[in-house]
Amino acid sequence: QVQLVESGGGPVQPGGSLRLSCAASGFSSDEYVIGWFRQAPGKEREAVSCFGHGGYTFYAQSVKGRFTISRDNAKKSIYLQMNSLKPEDTATYYCAMMIGVGAWCANEYAMAYWGKGTLVTVSL
Repeated sequence: QVQLVESGGGPVQPGGSLRLSCAASGFSSDEYVIGWFRQAPGKEREAVSCFGHGGYTFYAQSVKGRFTISRDNAKKSIYLQMNSLKPEDTATYYCAMMIGVGAWCANEYAMAYWGKGTLVTVSL
């Protein structure tokens, strides 16, 4: 059974930094896409950053230059380093993945497995 567990969220002041972690388990395939999505209150969920096939990496335009996604394949974990945080980054951040080939990692409807999310609150 695939499980994704996020951690690292919390309150932070504007301009601050946080590092989110996502630990995946319950699968053995090396072919998968995985990434981060977020949903702010009253807004639709959106892709933030993700790893696709063949070294593909996606960043939403709103986070380019501020967020960095990384991974540790041995630990089946991904991370999201978030710098220069803004109030508009406030959201619940979810880790999601799809095992197999063919899915675009930034397409939330293609993701089969989701974590429960971790809340990031950026405010004074």
